[in-house]
Amino acid sequence: MSLTTVHTVADLRATVANWRAEGLRVALVPTMGALHDGHISLTHLAREHADRVIVSIFVNPTQFAPNEDFGAYPRTLPADQKLLGDAGVELCFAPSVEEMYPDGFATKVSVDGAMTNVLCGAARPGHFDGVAQVVTKLLLQALPDCAIFGQKDYQQLMVIRRFSTDLNIPVEIIGAKILREDDGLAMSSRNRYLTPDERAIAPTLNKVLGDITAKAATGAELGPLLAKGREDILSAGFDPIDYLEVRDADTLELISDTVTKPARIFVAARLGKARLIDNHAIEPA
Repeated sequence: MSLTTVHTVADLRATVANWRAEGLRVALVPTMGALHDGHISLTHLAREHADRVIVSIFVNPTQFAPNEDFGAYPRTLPADQKLLGDAGVELCFAPSVEEMYPDGFATKVSVDGAMTNVLCGAARPGHFDGVAQVVTKLLLQALPDCAIFGQKDYQQLMVIRRFSTDLNIPVEIIGAKILREDDGLAMSSRNRYLTPDERAIAPTLNKVLGDITAKAATGAELGPLLAKGREDILSAGFDPIDYLEVRDADTLELISDTVTKPARIFVAARLGKARLIDNHAIEPA
């Protein structure tokens, strides 16, 4: 099948209804476009779980603060469609802001507690309310059997799992491994903001996380490891660092001494115009 692009919820649902009538399983991969190989890897994972794959492309205004890059965020629909077609995706859902948030729209979805008031939730107030709102809409608009989200946005993945469970949304939420460039930089649409000099510096985040992860897994004290990591990140040219923290892999509760259970180390730091995030799993020895 060749790629079909639809722009309305009605057309999306009509297509899914036809697939359902044929007894087919459906997967959804929500994105904001500016697609790269990391996104395409999500569609490959979706294919392992479903007969038909939908990729949504929507730059969601409600998850951007007024001082963030909503207006500058790259919008590359024709190139994205080419990548999706080459990857064998059947349907692209590319709604307008007016389709997603029509006149009179007045409903909010939010998640309280440790899932949203730490890490990117603390650095970007209101961000996860916008994520919860748009992903709830996309899941209910498509009602797929499963939806795929990358673990580079690990906190986002945990938030989505939380509200999907709380709201009894009948969609399996699947996390996909981080895809990296050859030098270790996590693939991201915002990597396009980097100058050549900044691009050469950017893999420092992955290296620092890898060094801390290896030592933390053997029981090393986190305080000195994180202090050295912050020093290395700043000296490489990042400024500021929003966070460099180790947290419980399931609850996102802060771990400040040693790692004795599955954890993740998270970082967010700015390099020029780009705010880059990354994380590693820490499995204690």
